[in-house]
Amino acid sequence: MTKVRFIGPIAGFSGEMDGMVFADTKKKNRTTAYLKKHYPPTDAQLARQDHWRECSARAQQALEDPARRAFYEGIAEQREVTPYLAAFVDFLVEPTFKPLDLSEYKGKVGDRILVVAKDDIGLANVEFTLTAMDGTRIEQGPAVEDGIRTGKWFYTATVAVPLGADIFVEAKGADHAGTKTVVSANPIVGTDE
Repeated sequence: MTKVRFIGPIAGFSGEMDGMVFADTKKKNRTTAYLKKHYPPTDAQLARQDHWRECSARAQQALEDPARRAFYEGIAEQREVTPYLAAFVDFLVEPTFKPLDLSEYKGKVGDRILVVAKDDIGLANVEFTLTAMDGTRIEQGPAVEDGIRTGKWFYTATVAVPLGADIFVEAKGADHAGTKTVVSANPIVGTDE
């Protein structure tokens, strides 16, 4: 049976009507509708449902830890959602990096490398590794985020590298759900390549 809420003309619907199901989110006065499915799900749909179930279980488990629960409660309060939904979306959305910005890096101590991360809540940490082409590690260390949850992470070089050296730069990051992402580049120091 369809229920209609009236505030002004119509504020929302909930229930089933003519083969469609309406779900009303009262807090934001939005109504969503979808058709009932009368056909079996595809393999891709089943895989997606399994992924959602796994994210749901991981979110519930995360909320059992008091420190993580407090973190997600803070996010939930800002977004006006439940802590479970904030945690669920964090597990559902995988972080990504944009390509490394090496424009400020010229091989000198104090030069910076920038990486921009995309995630629903933001990354918990980012670590950089600079390696010579022969596999020798030049330096490694944590990046610092430029503001809270801005997604802009800077690494400041601590070891001088000669101009023209062919190196490998890698940034590894993890979000608060523990999902990891990696981006790398193979620049020649001192050039814009």
